[in-house]
Amino acid sequence: MVNEGETSELLSEAPARLTVWVRGRVQGVGFRWWTRARALELGLAGTATNLDDGRVEVVVEGRRADCLKLLDLLGRPGTPGRVTATVVQWSEPRGTLVGFHER
Repeated sequence: MVNEGETSELLSEAPARLTVWVRGRVQGVGFRWWTRARALELGLAGTATNLDDGRVEVVVEGRRADCLKLLDLLGRPGTPGRVTATVVQWSEPRGTLVGFHER
């Protein structure tokens, strides 16, 4: 039988895919570069893409705990520009992301 602490630890180690749509003043301010640097520091693979509506879409894969760390960083003061809202979607990792690319 697995206790609650072990379950939490297993979940944090599990691979995950995180997609975050970031709204605010996040284009033209170094936000994608900053996100890339943080993701690589955490060992995550993914992309940061400017969308036509002014948002940035961030997609990363890696350990769930590291994805959560990046998500926390995206919402903190100190990110380039100004984040006003995030929409988060978790899914199963596809294993197709290598490195980190700004688009």
